[in-house]
Amino acid sequence: MRFGVLDGRSVVVRGDLAADVRWASKGRLHTDPMILLGEWPRLREWAAGLPDRAYDIPVDPTALGAPVPRPRQVFAIALNYPPHAAEAGFTPPDEPLVFTKFPACVTGPHTTVALPPGKVDWEVELVAVIGRETYRVSEDRAWEAVAGLTVGQDLSERVTQLRGRPAQFSLGKSFPGFGPTGPVLVTPDEFADPDDLEITGLLNGAAVQHDRTKSLIFPVPELVARLSAVVPLYPGDLVFTGTPAGVGNRMDPPRYLTEGDELVSRIEGIGEIRQRFTAVHP
Repeated sequence: MRFGVLDGRSVVVRGDLAADVRWASKGRLHTDPMILLGEWPRLREWAAGLPDRAYDIPVDPTALGAPVPRPRQVFAIALNYPPHAAEAGFTPPDEPLVFTKFPACVTGPHTTVALPPGKVDWEVELVAVIGRETYRVSEDRAWEAVAGLTVGQDLSERVTQLRGRPAQFSLGKSFPGFGPTGPVLVTPDEFADPDDLEITGLLNGAAVQHDRTKSLIFPVPELVARLSAVVPLYPGDLVFTGTPAGVGNRMDPPRYLTEGDELVSRIEGIGEIRQRFTAVHP
């Protein structure tokens, strides 16, 4: 199933068409995506029986919103691809390095982001979305707790992020618009192998990041198991799983986002999100 939010309405997407969940269910299912994530098995069972005629809404990609607009918790993982750890000057970690992005930064897939003062960098990421309340799940059953996968950008203002000891990761990664996600949420069964997806980041049409998610040091099931060993996870929680090599602050010379730049983040089987950047004017 491919689930999205189109013009504020929860929809199931098939190709270029969508079915409005509330209308097609004759009001039996809610239109709020956060409520639907709390009823995920019911939604999936209903969507599996949708007839072709229910898909009658053309999908305008620019009208899609964040598939999970109001997550309760947003986790993020640092240095989770070996080449990225190497470019940052670190050895691969022995356990996940976890920080948070504050939920207020989460936005949809096609946005314009005002650049705050400082040095704003890009980080394309696979994002796992939790689909049921989960606590202390085993790794071999962790995929059962995942509603689906989506594309994310962990935009990062490096000056704020690296200020102080310890550094301010969560603040530097949570400016308005710094958590774009989408274009849709795709259930794991839609992939031949949800642990092996091509991931690409393009800046003004040129590829700056590229890898496959099978390169993750800690793949999705292990992350879900390790996080849930400490805190309960709730429907709609987001897990930004880490970024491949190719971020701007490790280039020579460093390259940061500037006014007029366009960033495209793409993951096989899910789609792409697109951000344009404007300067903050006093």
